[in-house]
Parts: sequence; C-alpha cells; structure tokens
Amino acid sequence: MYTRYWVYQITKRIADFLISLCALVVFSPIFVILAIVAAVDTKASPLFVQTRIGRGGRPFRCFKYRTMTKDAPSNVATCDLEASLYISPVGSFLRKTSLDELPQLINILFGDMSIVGPRPIIPEEMELIHLRKLHGAESVRPGLTGWAQINGRDNLKAPKKAMMDGYYARHASWRMDLHILIQTVAYVLSSSDVVEGHTETNHKSSAQFILKTRPYP
Repeated sequence: MYTRYWVYQITKRIADFLISLCALVVFSPIFVILAIVAAVDTKASPLFVQTRIGRGGRPFRCFKYRTMTKDAPSNVATCDLEASLYISPVGSFLRKTSLDELPQLINILFGDMSIVGPRPIIPEEMELIHLRKLHGAESVRPGLTGWAQINGRDNLKAPKKAMMDGYYARHASWRMDLHILIQTVAYVLSSSDVVEGHTETNHKSSAQFILKTRPYP
C-alpha cells in the first residue's frame, strides 16, 4: 500500500510536469490572446498574483488572469466579497468557464500545484486552513480542480469543503483523478455551482453529501 502510494505520487508529478509544459507551449497563442483581453477589460496587468497556501501549509505565489478591477481587495476570499461590484464583464465569463485559472499551469510546472487536488486558498481563510489540516488535506498539492469542485464547488461551506478535501487526500488515485477530470468538464460547460460573492446556504442536502463521500469508487 505504501509503495503504491509513492508510485502514484511520483508518476502524478511527472504527468503534471509534462502535461503543463505541453499545454503552455501548444496553447501559448490562446494564453496571449486571453492576457490581452484581460488587460484591456480591467485596464490593469493581465496577471493577478496572489499568495496561496500549498502542500504542508507552505505559501506560494499563485497566478490567475485578472478578472476584477484593479481597485478590488486583493486578500479577500471571493465568497466574502461583494464580487458583483468588482468583476469585469469579460472577467465574469472567464470565471464561469474557469479560463482565469489557466495561468496556474505555470504553478503546476514548477511543482506548487497539481492538475487535481484541493483548490489553493488564501492565508486569510483561517477556518478552512485549520479544518483542512485536521482532515489531512494539506498532505497533497493543491490543484486546478478537485473532489470538492465536482461536489458542490462554491455552494460548500468550510466544514464540508474541508471534509471533501481530506477525503481526496486519503483516497487519491489515478482512477479518482480521471473521474474528477471528466466531471470537471461537465461542471465547467454547465457552470454548475458557480456562486460569486456571499452565499447563505449550501444547496446540497446532507443525504447527497453523505452519498458522494462514500469510499471511492
């Protein structure tokens, strides 16, 4: 079991490196176009750089396309922000389609992130950081998409999100990663569970949550 875990971790890191490198090269024209559009739309630098918490609780500089005006608060989680006041017109589209996350391929290339893993959060999200630590979610690299992203995404409150992240850390495998990637495509295309700004309730029932967090598969 221990050997299989390390084989998975090593091969996953190799795959992350190769996939991110190829994507950055092949889709570089698209990345340049998106950068230009983001710069014109927000009238600021197209890249937004923010400190996020990575594996083992270590901070790193996370890259995104800028989707908010330059006067938007830089160290506030979107769920705690009156996002509609700051998100630009094109930025709204980039966020719903998750295209704003594409620069994080650079983070994956450098080893700060993985393609699949818990989403990286800012240091100010103290409750979620504490809960993730309790559930063991800090033992894996944060990712572009993860188990929580296909099981509620923005509708999840911190305790359930931390449980989801910890669940992934304990059950991560190639099969589970493939399942998450396939489901992510469906979520992105349908813009499911995307909520900008304050959320009052989690729209998924407890029964649904329990069902989806049974041992995988």
